[in-house]
Amino acid sequence: SMEEMINSVNPSAMPENCDICAAARGELKGNWTQPVLCTLVYTIVIGGIGAIPVVGYLSLLVPLPLAFGFSLTFLDFMRGENRNEMVGQPFQVFKEYGRYLGTSLLQALFIFLWTLLLIVPGIIMSYAYAMTPYLCRENPELSASECIAKSKEMMKGYKMKLFLLDLSFIGWALLCILTVGIGFLWLQPYISCSRAKFYEELKARQ
Repeated sequence: SMEEMINSVNPSAMPENCDICAAARGELKGNWTQPVLCTLVYTIVIGGIGAIPVVGYLSLLVPLPLAFGFSLTFLDFMRGENRNEMVGQPFQVFKEYGRYLGTSLLQALFIFLWTLLLIVPGIIMSYAYAMTPYLCRENPELSASECIAKSKEMMKGYKMKLFLLDLSFIGWALLCILTVGIGFLWLQPYISCSRAKFYEELKARQ
């Protein structure tokens, strides 16, 4: 059959998105407190910076690298690491601030420039660059542009899969809006764990 042919060509195909989400839920089960607290503190910090009227473009200098730190916190969580001190984990990026700032700024700039062309290329490229935070930490020898290029290479043929993974959370997001946003403290860890699992599965196949 066609399916057998495809599987014989690629014996280690990526798991279904529903299985990726199930793995994320499995790790979170009984372990929600730290992920929720981490998300709360992260949201307050990002919101607080955004509320300062004078910072303007300077406001990018903290949230961009901090978003990388947040993603990496959940990569650790999925690996069973640093689970008891998650609240402070996103801020670990400030130990290598220059590297994370440079990479996150460059990534944001590329996505912004693609978005100027049209919204759709911007969205597509944001998925091409989605693995950059993980690659930035796991490959300290790579420059900012090399991390982004490596993500683009990794995501060849997988951008739509990750997009559909994100799309699968839409229903939950609508429910969260009904909770005046409080539900996002639980939804965001679920999404972040699922994306970290996606990276792990992708990395294992390349």
